[in-house]
Amino acid sequence: MPRKYESTEHYLQPDPIHNSKLVSRFVNCLMLDGKKTTAQKIFYDALELLRSKIPGEEPIDVFNTALNNIKPMVEVRSKRVGGATLQVPHEVKRARQQSLAIRWIIDATRAKRGKPMAKRLAEELFDAFNKQGASYTKRENTHKMAEANEAFAHFAW
Repeated sequence: MPRKYESTEHYLQPDPIHNSKLVSRFVNCLMLDGKKTTAQKIFYDALELLRSKIPGEEPIDVFNTALNNIKPMVEVRSKRVGGATLQVPHEVKRARQQSLAIRWIIDATRAKRGKPMAKRLAEELFDAFNKQGASYTKRENTHKMAEANEAFAHFAW
């Protein structure tokens, strides 16, 4: 019997340069209007900019570390209890951690204006690598929300 939600992870082809499915997933999220080569060029240009910003570090390792620094451990979800809607903290599954980290980095990158996309992405990845920037702030705010609502943790389903 097939599972209710099938993962498409095994259908994802690794990227041609780094042979990484994570990079492919990031590029697919970065892509707009089906323009994958444009998204790949932006990503690889950002990695080259990172190479010049952080000498001695491999850009792909910087990317992986940045993504790991952004992944949230807990988040809050709304739950109706009695007449009130409570924000209940929940642990985040690994696949969702990755999805949220990718989404937050890309959203923070797109929110900046006035520079080429590759440069904005490189700056956001550099900030995430150093545990600062907009996407890291988003993660910290998510953690603070969960900590503030710790009293409702027993309502987790």
